[in-house]
Amino acid sequence: MRSKALFVRPHAKLPFLSSRGGVTLLRGAVLQQAPQAPAAPQNLVRGEVSPTMTSTGQNSTTTRQRRSRHNLRSPPQDSSVTLRGTSKGAELRSSPKLAEFKKKGRMKKLSQAAEQDLIVELQGLDLNLEAKTLSGTGLVFDEQLNEFHCLWDDSFPECPERLHAIKEQLIQEGLLDRCVSFQARFAEKEELMLVHSLEYIDLMETTQYMNEGELRILADTYDSVYLHPNSYTCACLASGSVLRLVDAVLGAEIRNGMAIIRPPGHHAQHSLMDGYCMFNHVAVAARYAQQKHGIQRVLIVDWDVHHGQGTQFTFDQDPSVLYFSIHRYEQGRFWPHLKASNWSTTGFGQGQGYTINVPWNKVGMRDADYIAAFLQVLLPVAFEFQPQLVLVAAGFDALQGDPKGEMAATPAGFAQLTHLLMGLAGGRLILSLEGGYNLHSLAEGVSASLHTLLGDPCPMLESPGAPCPSAQLSLSCVLEALEPFWEILVRSGETLEEDNMEGDNAEEEEEGPWQPPALPILTWPVLQARTGLVYDQQMMGHYNLWDNHHPEMPQRISQIMCRLEELGLAERCFLLPARPATDAELLTCHSAEYVGRLRATEKMKTRELHCEGASFDSIYICPSTFACAKLATGATCCLVEAVLAGEVLNGVAVVRPPGHHAEQDAACGFCFFNTVAVAARHAQAISGHALRILIVDWDIHHGNGTQHIFEEDPSILYISLHRYDHGTFFPMGNEGASNQVGWAAGAGFTVNVAWNGPRMGDAEYLAAWHRLVLPIAYEFNPELVLVSAGFDAARGDPLGGCQVSPEGYAHLTHLLMGLAGGHIILILEGGYNLTSISESMAACTRTLLGDPPPLLTLPRPPLSGALASVAETIQVHRRYWRSLRVTKVEDKEGSSSSKLITKEARQPTSPGSAEGLTTLEGNILDASTGKAISASSVQESTPTQVKSETVVVELTQNQSSEAVTGEVTLDQTTSKAATLDQTTLEAATEGSTPNQTTSEEAVEGAELTQTHPTSCADNQIPPSSPVPGAIPPISPRKLTGILRTLELGKAQEAAESQIPEDERLLGEAVGGQDMDDLVMMQAFGDTDQALFYAVTPLPWCPHLVAVCPIPEAGLDVTQPCQDCGALEENWVCLSCYEVYCSRYISAHMLQHHEGSGHPLVLSYVDLSTWCYQCQAYVHHQALLDAKNVAHQNKFGEDMPHSH
Repeated sequence: MRSKALFVRPHAKLPFLSSRGGVTLLRGAVLQQAPQAPAAPQNLVRGEVSPTMTSTGQNSTTTRQRRSRHNLRSPPQDSSVTLRGTSKGAELRSSPKLAEFKKKGRMKKLSQAAEQDLIVELQGLDLNLEAKTLSGTGLVFDEQLNEFHCLWDDSFPECPERLHAIKEQLIQEGLLDRCVSFQARFAEKEELMLVHSLEYIDLMETTQYMNEGELRILADTYDSVYLHPNSYTCACLASGSVLRLVDAVLGAEIRNGMAIIRPPGHHAQHSLMDGYCMFNHVAVAARYAQQKHGIQRVLIVDWDVHHGQGTQFTFDQDPSVLYFSIHRYEQGRFWPHLKASNWSTTGFGQGQGYTINVPWNKVGMRDADYIAAFLQVLLPVAFEFQPQLVLVAAGFDALQGDPKGEMAATPAGFAQLTHLLMGLAGGRLILSLEGGYNLHSLAEGVSASLHTLLGDPCPMLESPGAPCPSAQLSLSCVLEALEPFWEILVRSGETLEEDNMEGDNAEEEEEGPWQPPALPILTWPVLQARTGLVYDQQMMGHYNLWDNHHPEMPQRISQIMCRLEELGLAERCFLLPARPATDAELLTCHSAEYVGRLRATEKMKTRELHCEGASFDSIYICPSTFACAKLATGATCCLVEAVLAGEVLNGVAVVRPPGHHAEQDAACGFCFFNTVAVAARHAQAISGHALRILIVDWDIHHGNGTQHIFEEDPSILYISLHRYDHGTFFPMGNEGASNQVGWAAGAGFTVNVAWNGPRMGDAEYLAAWHRLVLPIAYEFNPELVLVSAGFDAARGDPLGGCQVSPEGYAHLTHLLMGLAGGHIILILEGGYNLTSISESMAACTRTLLGDPPPLLTLPRPPLSGALASVAETIQVHRRYWRSLRVTKVEDKEGSSSSKLITKEARQPTSPGSAEGLTTLEGNILDASTGKAISASSVQESTPTQVKSETVVVELTQNQSSEAVTGEVTLDQTTSKAATLDQTTLEAATEGSTPNQTTSEEAVEGAELTQTHPTSCADNQIPPSSPVPGAIPPISPRKLTGILRTLELGKAQEAAESQIPEDERLLGEAVGGQDMDDLVMMQAFGDTDQALFYAVTPLPWCPHLVAVCPIPEAGLDVTQPCQDCGALEENWVCLSCYEVYCSRYISAHMLQHHEGSGHPLVLSYVDLSTWCYQCQAYVHHQALLDAKNVAHQNKFGEDMPHSH
């Protein structure tokens, strides 16, 4: 018989609790009053704060200070609650004494200072959502811009009719009246000189006074231009128009804007007209934003079908401007016929990696190709770059029907691209018109982009499909070229190999010439309200009769509603009435016997309810449970009806109990009726056909019930991202494994991203979105998106152990909103930190309402274990989804050697500065021959404010490991990547202690290896630099990326990391941190090299106040474990100074922590200090006394470098 899902059950879904005078401390959660079991449903007035709600997040929100996420040392919120647990809330390890320890620990009080530290630590959850949200889309459109044309060729494609067609379209669709109109202004000479030379500007100015013959002679000296007496005036007006929008956006007058201007500008160079262009508008705007508004990082996106070589040349050595161009290339046969337009050109000097070219090598490229380029390349890099302003060189000559581009993109596709960019830079986005020469297509494209800027939903793509093989090849080459420069692009566990699919999938490989149909007629919905909201406080009537501290508490939904009302979000939504689900609706997913069984609980007595709940897994039942579960399901069905009827565009269902674990005939994991499944079937029923529905389940627990209900149905695409922990995390078993793909016709329509550890955060989820979720979703092309929106992956949740921020959830929501015509519904599932779920749902709701997602800073790249999980799922599903297939990149030209330059963290001090380059003196080892070649030294300048932690020491396997046992202390503000040979390694490492501004001494005289990015097929040009002496940086993947630390441990300690992954544990007392970040030595697979790693401890943590004075008797490092008498691998608690053994022995120190709540422990093996609450090593002045006493006792002398 199943055991009860409470304290008796070792794998029940419960947090670890520590009671203190009626206050419940959920580890990693906010301080909150213990909810009392109500005698009847609570009748709270919306907006009123319940006395049982969170005590730290109600009235003090406006005074909170957000912790900067730029701080790489910020201690993680998560604790080791469910790190190895298999059921909801399971302990790390079952032990006869553990319950006793925990019970004892609940009666102990934390110090007042420790409580305050916990509160302060959680303040980082605040989104500051009360801040004013900008609204309005600016538009600059001036008839003066039509006052020039080609005097000698009336058929010239760049003509005044282009703007006439656009204006007519915008008037027809009523868009002009919806925008904030701005008067165009002329750009001053000083502003133009930010990009162009004074001599060139003066020359262009003289064209005002030239006759036709003189104009034609001057124009013929350039490539593809014409001149008119008004060309100079209109070009100045065009540049000034973009600058006016820059002032308006950065001056907080509007949210975004569009400049409908001519002549175009992106081909214009420093002193050269080119390709219809006189002045480079977006380049001038970028420099202007930096100079006048202090903007440090600008992203320029150029989607014109022609490469914007003028913009590229302006910024190709500047890391403050990221330039991304996607254009027709055809191996250089398409204009402007430049080698620099190929993927191999990535910038020069310090600007290496900041030029991104995506070359199309065939015509007829479609929306799917452009979207794939954005998802696979642009968005990941942009999130790492963190632009403060996005400028778009918005040419529409890639639209189908354009005589120049010969591509097949659609206006709806450009709406999608615009939407994806609106999630960057806090929504500060400006589009500047470039090319586009089919008048009808141009007008439709501009209109679609402007609709999107105004917040209208993206139209559904008629036939998105997947990127074609040619596009996949180009993208593979781009990724290979960029990977050395961007940590986010490192593809752990993925291999670039050709697909060899069988059966009906083979037909996809290469199609004949595709003739695009006529442009689809786009329709834009007219909505009375944008976002629906459904909530009913009667759902609070479901509560636990036996455990006041159960995490699935009634206050979860009332707290969310209170927060939505505090922020004014609830009143912006359309409130929908809730109703109970009908039996017919429930029976679409559940058996009649099961529904009858739950209905019978309404009349059961307390003892019977207890027995009935215990018969399921992690379930409690009270007399109101059946009614509340029906109400939650029916309320969601109401929201589905409103969305499909066009009453609202999207919606939020604040409902409980959750539903995604509920099976057809069984309750499970707090869930009774599968809300999202019933809602999906209801949507299909009222639509009258098998509506294509995407269900995204981002709850930290796998939605086993949802998966089982739809695993044979190809009309429902179910994608779940969850903690799996190799089958040991709730709901246990292999149901959530990546190889579970569905059955029969539904094969491939179940997609599981199985995280095998804690600490998954924004970076990991965004990587999964870009690489897997969105490519599949766009290919599936859903008509409705349902989100099982559990927020137990949020930072601070006591069960999830993950670190997704409210801002992160907002971005995930925004990215999904481009699908299904914007028809998306978020349905609350789990989430057990009241502040976390309230802030997270508020962030998602604001995004659904059309507000731009908040700025999101990723403090670190995705964990390698997470990338491996995503890669594993991609590998499984490549046979089902063409968008996941990678074309093989062949190495035809071979590797080349070069000097080593490693790129600093991407925080340039000033535009165009040459600071931040890190170079190394000495010899270079040729990657292909293994021979050393000479290298000249390059002056190094390292900005002191830059933080970078990457240090890699690489050895050949026949070298003695003793060579690296000497201490190396490296400054945390510099970055080095070096390969040391046997003759120089010891001298480079033994006892060297560099100063606080450089680490040159640690690597001087070393031999360096450089492996060049693989070259690509299609006769494309290998990576090279036309600038003499330009040096591409060494690939982080080749040197295995991140080594965070201050010390290289002893060889025998390093060797411990050779333990298989399923047996390795994080340090002696660790509770589940990702192994990939803590490996001390790792073999290089089948190569002849090995890598040594070390881990950077936190310089501070909020739990240092728990360290107590050392006992008068001192410390005895030989003292045995107080529980089992073990003599090896013991730790001492720095609060009570009791000694217990490590997890490698009997885990008694871990049990001591669980029972006492004491956070910090000191290892008697290596004198390292571990904080359980922060899940990290800590090194701080407050710990030195204890470390020194232990060192004296262990070695008979003071600890060196103890300052």
